Amino acid sequence: MKKNQGPKSKDKISIEQYLEKLARFSGSEYGKLIRSTFQDIRGSSELAMLASPTAEEMEQLRKAVAIMTPGEKETAESLSDEQIQKIAADVEIDPANLAIFINGYALHCKRAL
Repeated sequence: MKKNQGPKSKDKISIEQYLEKLARFSGSEYGKLIRSTFQDIRGSSELAMLASPTAEEMEQLRKAVAIMTPGEKETAESLSDEQIQKIAADVEIDPANLAIFINGYALHCKRAL
């Protein structure tokens, strides 16, 4: 049995690659179906963003990733709440959506181990 020796940077997709992976269903009929399936009683579907972000959410996430420093991009899966809030404030986007995106990326990275 092989021991887990921790993440290897060559195996981990970049935050930019993860962003584009999310974009594939953005605005599609399938994406709309996913979002409607996960709506709460107020019509919100924040967690569905991880499967199908809206065009507006994608634009916000692209802005956030664009201003991240190389170090932040390299360690995006372990950004603190304060770092996420600062990035969101710098580009004037919803910090909750950015937090959901970063957490989704962290889960993706852990699954890839």
